[in-house]
Amino acid sequence: MKTLPVPYIPQIRLYTEWLARERGLHFDSYDALWRWSTTDLAAFWQSIWDYFEMLSPTPHSAVVIDNGMPNVTWFPGATVNYTAQVFRHVSLAHAAGLLAIISENEQGVIREMSWPELRRQVASLALNLKSLGVERGDRVAAYMPNIPETMIAALACFSIGAVWSVCAPDMGTAAVLDRFAQITPKVLISVDGVYYGGKAMDRSAVIEELQAALPSIQNVVMLRTPYTATPTAVSVALHDFETLIKRHGLEVDRFEPEWLPYDHPLWIVYSSGTTGLPKPIVHGHGGIVTVMLAHKVLGNDIGSSYDSNSFGERFHWYSSTGWVMWNAQMAGLANGTTICIYDGNPSGSKDNVDWSVLWRFAARHKVTFFGAGAAFYTNCMKAGLDVASSGDLSLVRALGCTGSPLPADVQQWGIDQFQNIIHADIWWCNISGGTDFCGAFIGGNRELPSVPGQMQTRLLGCAVEAWSEDGKAVIGEVGELVCTEPIPSMPLYFWNDKDNARYISSYFDMYKGVWRHGDWLKIGTDGGCIIYGRSDATINRFGLRMGTSEIYSAVEALPEVLDSMVVDLEYLGRDSYMPLFVVLREGIALDATLRKALHEAIRVALSPRFVPNDIFQVPEIPRTLSGKKQELPIKKLLLGQPIEKVVNKDAMANPACLDWYVIFAKKHEGRYL
Repeated sequence: MKTLPVPYIPQIRLYTEWLARERGLHFDSYDALWRWSTTDLAAFWQSIWDYFEMLSPTPHSAVVIDNGMPNVTWFPGATVNYTAQVFRHVSLAHAAGLLAIISENEQGVIREMSWPELRRQVASLALNLKSLGVERGDRVAAYMPNIPETMIAALACFSIGAVWSVCAPDMGTAAVLDRFAQITPKVLISVDGVYYGGKAMDRSAVIEELQAALPSIQNVVMLRTPYTATPTAVSVALHDFETLIKRHGLEVDRFEPEWLPYDHPLWIVYSSGTTGLPKPIVHGHGGIVTVMLAHKVLGNDIGSSYDSNSFGERFHWYSSTGWVMWNAQMAGLANGTTICIYDGNPSGSKDNVDWSVLWRFAARHKVTFFGAGAAFYTNCMKAGLDVASSGDLSLVRALGCTGSPLPADVQQWGIDQFQNIIHADIWWCNISGGTDFCGAFIGGNRELPSVPGQMQTRLLGCAVEAWSEDGKAVIGEVGELVCTEPIPSMPLYFWNDKDNARYISSYFDMYKGVWRHGDWLKIGTDGGCIIYGRSDATINRFGLRMGTSEIYSAVEALPEVLDSMVVDLEYLGRDSYMPLFVVLREGIALDATLRKALHEAIRVALSPRFVPNDIFQVPEIPRTLSGKKQELPIKKLLLGQPIEKVVNKDAMANPACLDWYVIFAKKHEGRYL
């Protein structure tokens, strides 16, 4: 396999050179480019359309019609299709001898899929779905893991205008029904079993329960696996996935995706569902393609694998199908990039913890961009992992991170590790965005300086600011993260949300016409950005605000601490009470010496104001399915609200751990009020 050229030209530079050549636009800094992209929205997003040569057989009459967020229309008149954007790369990528998807599972089974084979299987499944009565606008629900078949199914649905929605098969029946019952799917696509963490798990009973509880389902498409001993019994027609993708012939060869309005629904994704039912968020074909091309290429610096400047590009971002980064991983196909996906536990199994699993996967498959959640990198560092021992990682030129703020010492650890591999500083592409708009507000720029502990810049087209309590933009201070201008991938609406009431209350209740994202943000004078955690779980001690991530960085730097959570219990007329909960290494107890060390770590790194009132050793920190600490539900629980009203257990990764907090809350009842 050929490798990336030397010298490699960053994608952002290729774009600015194109702007100068084709538009006569010259910018003396990235800040100037960013300001243009957020003040002349029509010119910027038209440039993205033209630069990536987006396909539409019909012209658009305008770029954007903005009647105040969320009442925004993009590219009216244009007709697009996500799958058409993928298919356009088939001939060129195949001619260059490149693959579309490389996949591997825990058992070491490696599969490689060519671009023509991807196209054929997508076309075959799409035609069969149509024969099952699936039409434009029908919802197709999937209960599938991170395997090629899931992406084939998604692309098949996109191609015929069906609306896709997926849940990971590690989710229980109740959590899945909380999502799928809201969207009345016509077809369910599922595996009958999965293998994760060294264990085979039968999912046939869950599928039977889902089908029985979702009367809208008319057909079930089953991908059969070796991980179940019992056949799945459903009361509707049952079809074999493998059979439906084996179709050949002229009809398959001539198949083309349907041209759809720019804002035709593409998929339905869900909020974490911390309280109440998860929000069913609908995104459109055009908006997702436009923004993902811009952010994936210009922000993440991921090129087309067959392009001479980035020949051999291989993109990996570890994710389950329950996290929006799965959507981001699949988006590599829309840019003609070979994607590398891993289906399994990134730390091996409970009996054999091994944080080198993904690094060895990356070495085997010559990954060039390696992405994962912040917790993954932190665990690798704490395990004392020598990344270089995992194999030849010399082609890795970027590390991507999101999910939660990446501590500065962990980023420096990554730099130090790769100094021994590539003999240069590895580029960290730290991003922050969300499922809500399926994109990133803040991210990377390969041509800007990189500072451990912060993200490099606000991304093009994203008019992001930090606002003070009086609604004014601030620099060098922590403020509410807002986006003052629309971007194309913001939700079309929430499914079955009358008058957009829930949509508006979720993002626009605090500032009319301005997107409030729910994070604390500080923008430096150099444009660098730091996320300080969720704004609704922020610590406010004695008039000084602090994001929880800074406390975690100080606390979790101690080798004895594996995980932590802090909540600030405020009540009108009473002093703040702030308990700190810590998970310690096996065999270590919370004694006076360790308490003193924790106090000192916070005092030195932050301020004596943020020394906790109490510290408690706990078995686990409650987390969502996407790995986020559930600070706000625990805060509400300790302030006296019942557990069933503050958290959706089915949306949690570890719901059993809540029992400890419920007992704790009862034991300390009335103490905080």
